[in-house]
Amino acid sequence: MSPPTSKGSDATNNQSSSSSLPSHARVAIIGGGVIGCSVAYHFAKMGWSDVVLLERKELTSGTTWHAAGLVGQLRPSVNMTKLARYTSELYGTLEAETQQATGYRQSGSISIATQSARLEELKRSESMAKVFGLPVDVLSTSEIGERYPLLNTSDVLGGIHIPSDGYANAVDVTQALAKGARAGGVKIFTHTEVTGIVQDGKKVTGVQTTAGDLGVDYVVICGGMWSRDLAASIGVNLPLHACEHYYVLFESVAGLTPDLPVLRDYDACAYYKYDAGKLLVGAFEPNAKPWGMGGISPDFCFDEIDGDFEHMAPVLQDAIHRIPALASAGIQKFFCGPESFTPDVRYHLGQAPELDNCFVAAGLNSIGLQSAGGIGKVVTEWVRAGHPPVDLWEVDVRRNMPFQNNRQYLHDRVSESLGLLYASHWPYRQYETARGIRKSPLFDRLVAQGACHGEAFGWERPNWYAPKGTEPVYEYSFGRQNWFEHTAAECKAVRENVALFDLSSFSKFRLEGRDAMTVLNQICANEVDVAPGKLVYTQWLNPRGGIEADLTVTRLTPASYLIVGGAETEVRDFDWLTRHIPDDAHCIATNVTSAMGVISVMGPNARALLQSMTPDDLSNEGFAFGYSREIELGYARVRASRITYVGELGWELYIPTEFVAHVYDALTEAGKDFDLAHAGYHALNSLRIEKGYRHWGHDITDEDSPLQAGLGFAVKMKKPGGFIGRDALLQERDQGIARKMVQFLLADPEAMIYHNEPIWCDGAIVGHISSGAFAYTFGACIGLGYIPWDKTCSEASTRNKQFEIEVAGVRIPAQVSLNPFYDAKSIQIRR
Repeated sequence: MSPPTSKGSDATNNQSSSSSLPSHARVAIIGGGVIGCSVAYHFAKMGWSDVVLLERKELTSGTTWHAAGLVGQLRPSVNMTKLARYTSELYGTLEAETQQATGYRQSGSISIATQSARLEELKRSESMAKVFGLPVDVLSTSEIGERYPLLNTSDVLGGIHIPSDGYANAVDVTQALAKGARAGGVKIFTHTEVTGIVQDGKKVTGVQTTAGDLGVDYVVICGGMWSRDLAASIGVNLPLHACEHYYVLFESVAGLTPDLPVLRDYDACAYYKYDAGKLLVGAFEPNAKPWGMGGISPDFCFDEIDGDFEHMAPVLQDAIHRIPALASAGIQKFFCGPESFTPDVRYHLGQAPELDNCFVAAGLNSIGLQSAGGIGKVVTEWVRAGHPPVDLWEVDVRRNMPFQNNRQYLHDRVSESLGLLYASHWPYRQYETARGIRKSPLFDRLVAQGACHGEAFGWERPNWYAPKGTEPVYEYSFGRQNWFEHTAAECKAVRENVALFDLSSFSKFRLEGRDAMTVLNQICANEVDVAPGKLVYTQWLNPRGGIEADLTVTRLTPASYLIVGGAETEVRDFDWLTRHIPDDAHCIATNVTSAMGVISVMGPNARALLQSMTPDDLSNEGFAFGYSREIELGYARVRASRITYVGELGWELYIPTEFVAHVYDALTEAGKDFDLAHAGYHALNSLRIEKGYRHWGHDITDEDSPLQAGLGFAVKMKKPGGFIGRDALLQERDQGIARKMVQFLLADPEAMIYHNEPIWCDGAIVGHISSGAFAYTFGACIGLGYIPWDKTCSEASTRNKQFEIEVAGVRIPAQVSLNPFYDAKSIQIRR
């Protein structure tokens, strides 16, 4: 592919570089690729005309110009698919609106499988697409051959067809977006490099450019592979790194016709697209080659990378096998160009937690064109409203941990990231690169116990324990994986005896000061004006009543609290907390996550084990559920909190980091008399699902209210002073909820559910599974999910309906329950 012709930098589509930069703008967009131009276009559609776009060279000159042009729609979640579908719909009308060609064509797409596991994954995707309302067809081998005659189908098992997928010309789409933006008053300046972003210590105030300085109210960083360094210059964490991305253009391909659909051969890491009489073959190969470690030239403009033909050779050999006509075709172009990738292969959107009014839209992982329309829409709505318009947690920039901006970490991780786009999306798949970063003090001890650690947010966490003689290594599948029986034993120990979990990755904050209670009581939906030593389960709500955080709050003293949340939301939760501390409040928040490890001791014999080790009274009368205090354990003093996430009697022990190993050694020594077991996160997930405990990010999000989620017991509507979100909940309570979270127990013990499986009720899809796992106590999978609800619904009427959960195209009958299947009255945890 060659750089764009003159139409790509036509002055009719760009503000002249000699035009005068204004002294102030409401918004400055940094970067003129397809993402930046989409953001500009959507600001114009919103009616915000006081917007400038600043591009260092020419529009599309970074990475957009060489995009392969695929426009796919099926994504791993409801909202991501909605954004992709919006993008497709926008491109379908953009040319008529702007009179600028886009090259958009709905050719459809076919994804093939040559392995049985891949075929199951595709069938699961087809089932998931029904939830999204996206038409997807499962195809047989012969049907694939009929739709794509060039294909060698001798090893193809089947596939799926998405009729509304297609492709477009990335340069032309960008120019159309830019033209639409200018028509709405947006000013676009090319050859205007941003040399700095100005801030007052709290918020963005301006930008410095080679054409002068500009005061602004908001900045949106859409700088592609330059975004990391620009953001870092103002203390914003935006982890991404460029990789080499390859494709080849074949010419004179016998039998090639323009009506062929886009083809994805995931098992061979390749995609195929008709391209102006030629066939483009691209790859998302494993062991990719990071690029630009030493920085990117300031003169980079429509540049290519020399590339490594040997690196691409295996993909091309497989391509000739898949399309034999390529053996006699010519190679017109061997292309290698940079694309930016992120540590978890999800892009970065939203307001940076470090700096107010600084927004980002970057790290598109080579799917920028097919994501741009939706990104432009939600980012502009986010800027206007001050909050995301829908649940966007999976791409929210606040998910990133500070260490992930480390250059060496990024270099090593993105070598894996690129290939994960086409790798099998196994349940519980673990990253293989850049491991061993964040370890609890117990890491080596747990390895000695057979722990198979998974990586989560940099933490090495024991997911399951292999018995002696078994290697603690994953063997992936969509069915029962090799750890299935080992986790069964762990769950049995928790339910019937006692087990130990390492939960040191919990995020932990202290809030201190004479105004701590007043501040926190406004943030928490539950009452936290309680006696010291009382532990409170609560949610933090937004003004719309959605759940921003799900955590526990312990009052340590009249003027100090310990706040404990999930590892995944450490940055997000701390950002939410600090943003809601008034400037004049005598109150300070401190992240103390690294200061304490956490050992959880759970099971019917948890009290007996711990009581054997401490002189402190752990009886139900002396230490009731929902309380926390310091106790002696071994030679240490630890904070014991009587709380549970598995539905059993137990304590979470919060231990100063330097004492963690000692306390563990004392526990395991005393535990010999109680047959103490070790349990991992797979067991934790199974047990919490049996008990119906919600998981933030899956079962509850900023779009879900406590009333819908069955968490009304943790809301105190009448507490003095109210709380954030109270008015919205009162309105919802008076009007009645529109949906309700329930549990489903599958009738087929072999069917495995994880998330997004369709929920059928009396022959119609009414929702999807938010999270699911095998429930060892019940011998089958249990899933959580929302179903429609109104004031006429009841437990009895719900039980009378026929529910089914669809798994890979097969509907499995399921029992529904409004109450937890396990210990609905919570007798076990309070004994």
